[in-house]
Amino acid sequence: MLTTGGCPKTALSIKDALEALEGRWKLLILFALSTGPKRFKQISKEVTGITDKTLSKELKNLEANKLLKRNVYDTFPPTVEYSITEHGKSLEKVMEELHFWGLAHRKEIIGN
Repeated sequence: MLTTGGCPKTALSIKDALEALEGRWKLLILFALSTGPKRFKQISKEVTGITDKTLSKELKNLEANKLLKRNVYDTFPPTVEYSITEHGKSLEKVMEELHFWGLAHRKEIIGN
């Protein structure tokens, strides 16, 4: 159990984590990439409802936070693939816990 004891460093680390993952798409993008590298259109198809503009913005943000990497291959036209970094893979347990919490929450709220 996490106890803050009034520690501002704990609050700061939680704030940093939430800022890196804020929004409705980032964890879904990371989940889509959890099965391996993907191209932009593949991610777009797996993360239903996201616009290309938003996906592009979120990919750049995830890359800036070192949660994914962008690989550009020297082909014509250039091929670009996105994959999770080791730092991004460290969120695997967090995503799994969110999955289980989401199931329990859905059951609590909806009753299904």
